[in-house]
This record gives sequence, C-alpha cells and structure tokens, in this order.
Amino acid sequence: MSSAVLHMPLPKNTKQTSVRPELVEGPLPASTSSAQTDNTQAPTSHKSRSPYDWNALWFSVLPPLLGLALLIGVWAMVSVVTAGSIPTPLDTWAQAVTLFSDPFYRKGPNDQGVGWNVLMSLERVAVGFGLAAAVGIPAGFAIGRFDFLSRMFNPLISLLRPVSPLAWLPIGLLVFKGANPAAIWTIFICSIWPMIINTAVGVQRVPSDYMNVARVLNLSEWKIVTKILFPSVLPYMLTGVRLAVGTAWLVIVAAEMLTGGVGIGFWVWDEWNNLNVKNIIIAIFVIGIVGLALEYALIKLATAFTFEEVKS
Repeated sequence: MSSAVLHMPLPKNTKQTSVRPELVEGPLPASTSSAQTDNTQAPTSHKSRSPYDWNALWFSVLPPLLGLALLIGVWAMVSVVTAGSIPTPLDTWAQAVTLFSDPFYRKGPNDQGVGWNVLMSLERVAVGFGLAAAVGIPAGFAIGRFDFLSRMFNPLISLLRPVSPLAWLPIGLLVFKGANPAAIWTIFICSIWPMIINTAVGVQRVPSDYMNVARVLNLSEWKIVTKILFPSVLPYMLTGVRLAVGTAWLVIVAAEMLTGGVGIGFWVWDEWNNLNVKNIIIAIFVIGIVGLALEYALIKLATAFTFEEVKS
C-alpha cells in the first residue's frame, strides 16, 4: 500500500508547470539569469561604441565658431558701409601678423612694441591689485566679524563704491605727483570694494553653530580666523578677487589713456593720434584676450576651492 503510494506518477500539469521569472521575488536562479543576460547582451556585443561624444563636441565647438563668424561678417559689412574708414578683417589680420612678428621692439621711450605695453599694464594692475588685496581682505574679515565695525563702515562703503574709478585719478595725480603712481592708486581704489564686500558677506554667512563651538572650546581669535572663518570664506573671497581683477583691467586702459607713458591704454591713444585704426582694433582684441585669460584663470582657481554639499 505504501509502496504504491510512493511510486504514484505525478500529475501532468505538475510536469509542465514553469515558473515565470517576473512573478518570482528575489534573485533568479543562475541558469535563468545567465540565459536572460546572454539574450539581452547578444545583439549589442557586436556593436562598436565611439570613444568620443560627438554631440557634446559639436555643441561646444559650433556655437563659438558661429559667433565668431557673425562678428567677422558684421565687421566686413561695416567696413563696406563706411567706405573703408573701418579696415576690413583681412587688412587687420595682415597688420596683426606684421605687428606680432616683433612685439618686443624698442625704438625709444614712447615707441615700443605691443608686448612691452601689455606687460607694463599688467605690472600696474598687479601692484595696485596686490595693495588692494592686502588691505581689502583683512578689512572684509574685520567688518564681517564685528558688528560695530560693520555698522561703522557700511555707510562709507555705500557712499564711495558707486564713484567712477576715473574720478579718483585727479586725486592721485594731486597727491602722488606722477602718472604711474596715480594709475596704481586708481587700480587700488577700484579693486578694494569687491574684495571687502565679498569677504565681509562670506564671514557673516558662516554658520552660527561653528562660532558656538568656538566659544565652547574657548578658541583664540587667531584660531577662529584660521581654522573656522578662512576655510568657509575662501570661495567668497576668491569671487571678490575675480571681480576685482576684471574691474582693474578695465580701469587701467582708461587711466593710461589719460596719464600717458607706456601701457596698452596709452598705446591705443597714441595710435588714435596717428590715425592708425588697424592697430586700435588689434589693441581691442589684445585687451579682450588678456582680460579673458585673467578671468578664466581666476575662475579655475575659485572652482578648485569651492566645495559643493553632497546630497544624500
């Protein structure tokens, strides 16, 4: 009796029943998953993938080229409309090749190559900007750190910041009795405001929890500045530095036009007096390229010290 029951054949539907993978909770058996993996990967195994993202490359290269082509086209049309008063792009290019074949020549104190003029302007910007950073960044820390100083200097900053930088040039000429220190003074006074304001705002936005911990630990003011404030304020400070450098490069050209001497601004004004429009257009492009290079370098520097919060 028991043996008959043990050897009883299974029903037919039991033999033919198959498990549908999509109805099974948990991992599939090795044979099922491998079969499905093979079926899904088989059609794509023979396809060759390009190592370059051509769409991204196309959209990153094409728009700048179209913008440059538009600029050259408008420039050529203006040259035709003005009957040659504005030189054509080809004539300007030929003049630029001749000019940059020897950018560092010297034939006298007021007759030097465009390379020397750019270097002299950069030197003035570096000195004026360095003095502004040495004064403005510590002042920004102090104004942002102490509420009394913030209330004291905020009205003065609001009053003096909107003044045009060139309005300070006569004051520099009167005080320093020279064109070169007056130009450096103008760079200083126009560069200091972005650094003061951005640094002060960065200090004021430091989380209060950090300062509470510093009070509990009884940290000195030096450790608060170096260990807490400086790392938190660094992105704001670098933003102020970037804005200040851009403003300084704009101002030095105008200041040199008024003060004379050697510099890219004086070179532009001297070429205008000689009615050499080709060199003026070349100088415009040189000023723009140098400013773009300074801006790009400082953006990369700011990006390296900017940390984004990781979202969980």
